[in-house]
Amino acid sequence: MSVYKKISDFVYDCSVCPNRCDGVSKGSYIFKNDVQFSEYYENLIIDRINMNKNYTAYKCSKDGYPDIQIIDNNTKKLFLYIEVKVQRRTFMSVQRILPQSNLLPSETLALNLSDLLRYFKIHEAEKIPTNILWVLLNRPCILKSEQIAYYYQSVEKLQLIYNKCTTKRRFKRQSGAGDVVNGVHKGVVVNYHFSLKELKKWNK
Repeated sequence: MSVYKKISDFVYDCSVCPNRCDGVSKGSYIFKNDVQFSEYYENLIIDRINMNKNYTAYKCSKDGYPDIQIIDNNTKKLFLYIEVKVQRRTFMSVQRILPQSNLLPSETLALNLSDLLRYFKIHEAEKIPTNILWVLLNRPCILKSEQIAYYYQSVEKLQLIYNKCTTKRRFKRQSGAGDVVNGVHKGVVVNYHFSLKELKKWNK
């Protein structure tokens, strides 16, 4: 995982975009469907990593931990955790709702705040490198001819950004259909936002 793209590549004015993404909240958040969709990409990433004979990746079985753990085949030790987040929509209203964030819709990515804080704690306790890997879909201004792209950053770097920006990038949405599963609210309602300019692109 390496190589930054140029910051200028992510500066798009959505107001003049000929293929502007809609800014309408989807309203229905089917937790089970979202989990299944994410697991599909998790498996793709695991398969891709396992093509490298130096590492073995598999689903992490620890409750509350990132999705994937990677073993260094040379040392036989845990090498890295990866949390996978699939982004099919962007936060089109970010400039209106979070003007203090200084983010544009085209560059904005979201992460469940409770997950983010939990990964900070896990990294602090275990000292195992942890990356958040966003799978980016349906954003023509960024993807251009690509159908899919992968961007990542370490939780250490994300924590520095979080500590600097504090609540400026935090947003709580209203609960919607599908958030409650068997009487338990499982849907993500509080997100924290980052910029593609702060991430690295995974050139597989």
